[in-house]
Amino acid sequence: MKVTAEDFKTFLKNVVTMIEEQKDYLCELDRKLGDGDHGVTMSIGWQAVNEKLDGELKDEKDSAKISILIGRTFLSAVGSSVGPLYATGFMRGAKAFQGKLELGDEELKDFWVAFVQGIKERGKAEVGDKTMIDTLQPALESLQSNFAQTNDFVASFTEAVKAAEQGMESTKEMLSKRGRSSRLGERSLGTMDPGATSSYMILNTFLTTIKSAQTV
Repeated sequence: MKVTAEDFKTFLKNVVTMIEEQKDYLCELDRKLGDGDHGVTMSIGWQAVNEKLDGELKDEKDSAKISILIGRTFLSAVGSSVGPLYATGFMRGAKAFQGKLELGDEELKDFWVAFVQGIKERGKAEVGDKTMIDTLQPALESLQSNFAQTNDFVASFTEAVKAAEQGMESTKEMLSKRGRSSRLGERSLGTMDPGATSSYMILNTFLTTIKSAQTV
């Protein structure tokens, strides 16, 4: 498949819309585990991204430049821990797009591999810590494994999103080990991690965006 910078910007715009729709739900999850502001924090970051998309990036045709600026914008807008994580993901992922006007299966796979690995390295969390890594690591492993067999990005990413959803849901039965929610002990059981939830939503938004682009 081929994805253009316009398709990539459509994905980012779709995330902006999705985060606004899910903001209250993400805050509700976070109220049970932390400050209760995850939805608001994500909204602040993505609204800043939206301003860039409507302004500086409106006519940009270079997906690498778009991804780098999105990362920097998110970092500037969001001071909490999630800011540096997503910033690192987008800035690492940009390397897969360098010099490419159209993004093929290989570039898209490389983007998401670099995106997740960047977040992992920056955040230093592991599977089982009740964080976004519980969503992202299963997605990464599924994507790499399936793509190695098929070289088909959409099929592989579809399976990766299923793995991400299972990972997200697994956080319900985990004790929080990092951040403020780690003080809750057993009270952190029974609630999905908000960061794991929002990262699943972003992956799923990318999948629905590229599937729509394919049918146009």
